[in-house]
Amino acid sequence: MSPQEGAELDAWLKGNSRRVGAFARAQAIAVHSERARALGSGFNPAAFEPAPKVTSPDRRRLLWGGAAAAAVAAGVGVSVVATRRPMGLETLRGEVRLAPLADGSVVTINTQTRLTVDYTQVRRTVRLLDGEAFFEVASNPARPFVVDAGDVVVRAIGTAFSVRRIPGEPVQVIVSEGQVEIRRRTGAGRPVAVAANSRAVATETGAAAADTSGLVPNDVRRAMAWREGKIAFEGESLRYAAEAFERYSDTRIVITDPALANQTVTGLFTATDPAGFAQAVAVSFGVQARAGKNEIVLSP
Repeated sequence: MSPQEGAELDAWLKGNSRRVGAFARAQAIAVHSERARALGSGFNPAAFEPAPKVTSPDRRRLLWGGAAAAAVAAGVGVSVVATRRPMGLETLRGEVRLAPLADGSVVTINTQTRLTVDYTQVRRTVRLLDGEAFFEVASNPARPFVVDAGDVVVRAIGTAFSVRRIPGEPVQVIVSEGQVEIRRRTGAGRPVAVAANSRAVATETGAAAADTSGLVPNDVRRAMAWREGKIAFEGESLRYAAEAFERYSDTRIVITDPALANQTVTGLFTATDPAGFAQAVAVSFGVQARAGKNEIVLSP
């Protein structure tokens, strides 16, 4: 868009908090419908996915059902869910879900993630049980938006940020817009304010609830690549990359040589295509990629 069009869009979005959710739904449908075109006009998604049972003639429900079918046809595992009451959301391995919430906020949920949404008159609470989610929060100072991730509590009013809670790793928060406050549920340590283009990693002990560091916009885009079904690496080891792909696919990448596993990789890859990643590694490093049952073996 031109700068003028961008300003007009921003003004429109700020005119009503529910427009953020509407705009996100439209973007999701547009992006994944374009991907579905590659399958051709003769593709019939009903042959692969049973049609949902419709219990009421709600036109909006039928429209969103069509959008979900387009996403299934594209093979990208994205769905749209409206939140009306306290509820749980969960994604399977390799699935990314976009969920507009009742207040106009939007949550995008990464692979293998579980969370609950509980709204009251005075507080909006999301409990991230495990996994990763990106929140675009509709501003409402009278009802703070709070994400509980174990012992870490993230509070926002109107902003955009992600929270990552993976077993064996500290909780990580990345803020792309606005500002959030991080504190410990136990009350230990002082709350920490995290501004836009910053990353905060929960500390194990100490006075602060988290250690923060600044990011450039490219760092933020790379960290959020999973929302588009991608994994971005910049200097990570092949061992780390193989573990990252395990969260998205049942096919494991096995690296037989420790020296090869310590080699670093940079690039943008489709999260659900470990075979494509392994082939790219084989070509780049001059190694072999052999496909086995539910695994791909990389070796000298």
